[in-house]
Amino acid sequence: MTDVNRLRRDLAAAFVLADRFGFSEGICNHFSAVVPGDAERYLINPFGVHWSEMRPRHLLLMDGDGRVVEGEGEVEATARFIHVAGHRANPRHQVLLHTHMPYATALTMLEGGRLEMAHQSAARFHGRMAHHGFGGIALDDAEGARIAQAQRNHPDADIFFLDNHGITVGAPSVAVAFDDLYYLERACRQQVLAQSTGLPLKLIDDAVLLETRRQIEEVHVTLAEGHFAALLRCHGLE
Repeated sequence: MTDVNRLRRDLAAAFVLADRFGFSEGICNHFSAVVPGDAERYLINPFGVHWSEMRPRHLLLMDGDGRVVEGEGEVEATARFIHVAGHRANPRHQVLLHTHMPYATALTMLEGGRLEMAHQSAARFHGRMAHHGFGGIALDDAEGARIAQAQRNHPDADIFFLDNHGITVGAPSVAVAFDDLYYLERACRQQVLAQSTGLPLKLIDDAVLLETRRQIEEVHVTLAEGHFAALLRCHGLE
């Protein structure tokens, strides 16, 4: 399998897995990946294909101007503006996953809503998150540029909470991006459930938090790749 074919398989699988975990919404939202090579090219989902039915052949090859250069279908307008600008803003983010998944999105709807450091799953995101104010639907270059500027302003952030909207996860590979997406929603769900009791959150001590983040970072990529490979096997997506 060539690198591009593997990237197609992994990105298509990420859509199917995201839907099975309840991260999808209608036929909107979008994932993208930079295609290796000298030309600026991205793989991205076509408008109108449900995530549950996404296959490698469905993915479109898009250039830096948002034009489809390979594949059948069209790229949804907000996808063009959010993803091209996002990849350019931070080259570390070879993969960008954008969802309106329920629990993470719930935090974007709260005044002062933040993922608090109250569980070890949240600790992996310590120092890697940023927030971006709502500016309406990204139907033109201006909103895409505004989101991209937030990414440039926070070069260490991989997780962006888009106020009143959803989240975006950036990573160097599909496996790492999906692993972060999965654990982000888990951490947000745990926090929402804990807060629903009305009791105050028990935050992790700063020194322990930093050590926990360090421990997770040491094995982050290895565990992410193993997790994604296991998901491909058990869901028949190899």
